[in-house]
Amino acid sequence: MAVLVGPSSTGKTRACWEAIQPLTAYGWRLWHPFDPTRPEAALADLHRVEPQTVVWLNDAQQYFGGENGERIAAALHRLLTDVSRSPVLVLGTMWPEYQDDYMTLPRPGAPDAHPQVRSLLAGRLITLPDRFDHIALSKAEVLATAGDRQLAHALHHTDSGRLTQFLAGAPELVRRYETAGPPARALLDVAIDARRLGAAVHLPVGFLEQAVEDYLNDDEYDDLTDNWLDEAFADVTVPVHGRLAPLRRVRPRSSQRHAGTMTGTSACYRLADYLEQHGRRGRARLCPPKSFWQAAQGHLTSDSLLNLAYAARIRHRFGWAEQLAQRAADQGSVDALAELAEIRRAGGDWGEADLLLRQAAESGSITALIRLAVARHRAGHISEAEDLAQQAADAGDPQGLVQLAEICENQGLRRAAEELATRAAAAGDTSSLVRLAEMRQLAGATQGAERLGQLAAKAGDTTALVRLAVIQEGKGPTASTNAMRLYQLAGRVGNASALARLAATRRVIPNADGVSGNADRASKIVV
Repeated sequence: MAVLVGPSSTGKTRACWEAIQPLTAYGWRLWHPFDPTRPEAALADLHRVEPQTVVWLNDAQQYFGGENGERIAAALHRLLTDVSRSPVLVLGTMWPEYQDDYMTLPRPGAPDAHPQVRSLLAGRLITLPDRFDHIALSKAEVLATAGDRQLAHALHHTDSGRLTQFLAGAPELVRRYETAGPPARALLDVAIDARRLGAAVHLPVGFLEQAVEDYLNDDEYDDLTDNWLDEAFADVTVPVHGRLAPLRRVRPRSSQRHAGTMTGTSACYRLADYLEQHGRRGRARLCPPKSFWQAAQGHLTSDSLLNLAYAARIRHRFGWAEQLAQRAADQGSVDALAELAEIRRAGGDWGEADLLLRQAAESGSITALIRLAVARHRAGHISEAEDLAQQAADAGDPQGLVQLAEICENQGLRRAAEELATRAAAAGDTSSLVRLAEMRQLAGATQGAERLGQLAAKAGDTTALVRLAVIQEGKGPTASTNAMRLYQLAGRVGNASALARLAATRRVIPNADGVSGNADRASKIVV
């Protein structure tokens, strides 16, 4: 498995496509799960993947970012470890901000939304540069001189090395956005806000039309013509290069309507990826106005409503958060009851929050089981909390066990923490073992940390040993021998990056004892 990570329009998809072309000569097939929705297709058919198949997960965040992301990660792990179905190749692409969301460990005691995804992606991410280096630019110049007019034009108009973005029309997209008139700019701001706060890719036209009003100030609103909205849509849908436009109209398929990913039969629009990424940075500190939240209630489906409810809650828009979560619950989302519980808890109504969590858990919400387990543990009901966390693990999400393990560790209950972390690892999530190992190493309990790292390695996750080695390296030259020994342990169980680090450390301390054999092997791997 390999996932290319880079900003929009840097050539991730094309690089993957070019890489797999030689496989066609050997009878390999390519499968792109997308119908009726990408997550549903992946969940339904990953178990049917046969040897010599490339599983194509372009824009992998669409598979890992929703409520089914953890289940998809677990299914991919099963596929990759099932020797009866090998060889298979899983290829994906992802933006850096999604990589950060998935790979960053939560603070102790905080919820961990992506443990399975993080474990799956560890060691499988390849960062793609967002610009050509001098070697690539030299090759591009040779091709341009030989007659490639597109490359010649791009080289003439950009000195940043970002040729793929220029060729994809990114600069023109940004220019169109920044110079758009107030109505067109307002429409694009609505779409940007919707996407950065968690709305689905396809935005219904009714939502955009209703939400846009409060994005215009009084003077701008007074100056509008009678058909201003039609003109604004016409403006933002004009392509800049080929079919690339700031907003692109999407024709809903019947399967998507039946799956609930689009509302009704109305038209939907999709924001250009590069413009979404640009807008996320520019509008990161802004909160949408009233018309945005009102439009969301009337036009978006439950998954989007649930994400927006969370976004409203953490921005202390509790009234909107409650209305959006209630609307999602009315559409049948059991996780919306768990979100309503968090809103009640934020308002100090702990009793009502507990009742809502229990109602959601009884209705099948694993999220509610996990939150209820943490709440019961903090209230001192340890046995009940562990039972609830185990129920969540049995249902496919060991996150409750992970969180309880970290709570116990913070309370000094190390034996209980290890037991819970081991149970979580047995259920497929080794992140708690990794996290506990780091916490103990930083606290000076080196032997306990190493034991946990070895437990994680036995469960199939060697990252703990590498992280412990990095911590040792940070303590200075006197700890480098311990760091190399840990890299060596990780290398013995198959972590190639540990061998690379071992080689680098070996070059700094060439006379260290007991590591020369692996250092030589590592040097060959690095080369």
